[in-house]
Amino acid sequence: MSEQIIIALFSFAGTLVGALAGVITTARLLNYRIEQLEKKVDKHNNLIERVYRIEQHEAVIDNKIKTADHRISDLESVQNSNLH
Repeated sequence: MSEQIIIALFSFAGTLVGALAGVITTARLLNYRIEQLEKKVDKHNNLIERVYRIEQHEAVIDNKIKTADHRISDLESVQNSNLH
């Protein structure tokens, strides 16, 4: 084999190894970043679920307050009608 062919084969092997190393490194970095994004999405979804539960609880409390206000009004009107 001529010297030029051997040099070309070594150059090709070096280029191939470098390209594969770059692809592997990029894939690892990409997987890491995807995992970090998934963690952030999970935290966000957890927050949304908690806010939804709080809003539901608030609606129940508001309903109870309205009911209590009506009962108080009814009791006051009965008491006022008994005084007259």
